Amino acid sequence: MSKDKRVANRKDIDFIKVNDLTAVMDYSVIAQTGQIINASASGFLLQIDRKDILPPGLKENLTLDSTLGQQVVLYLPQMNLDLDGTITRASHMGRGRFVVAIDFSSEVPVYWRDCLIDLLPAPGEIEYSEEEE
Repeated sequence: MSKDKRVANRKDIDFIKVNDLTAVMDYSVIAQTGQIINASASGFLLQIDRKDILPPGLKENLTLDSTLGQQVVLYLPQMNLDLDGTITRASHMGRGRFVVAIDFSSEVPVYWRDCLIDLLPAPGEIEYSEEEE
């Protein structure tokens, strides 16, 4: 399948926090935290606030283009799960927020991806305490 053509339906996700978006090549942490905002069996969109970006070179610019094509790994504390993939798109949405598209690694089986997407909560599906937010 061409990377230009998506066949998987996207699912809007309710607050799934991620920690330590890390570049695999040099094990540098790109962002200390972020939030998955939607996902599909092919990948997911991650929203990152500028304050959570760690490398000074990235934090000072309004672009994350230098991260495109990088293999990354991140941790989902709510699910005690590590995910890995490749950054395919990154854009500044304004007001210090970035959206980063990450495609799952090809080694991740499709059935596992489908199960993960089914487990992720839709907006309003889970009530959160103030401590969790």
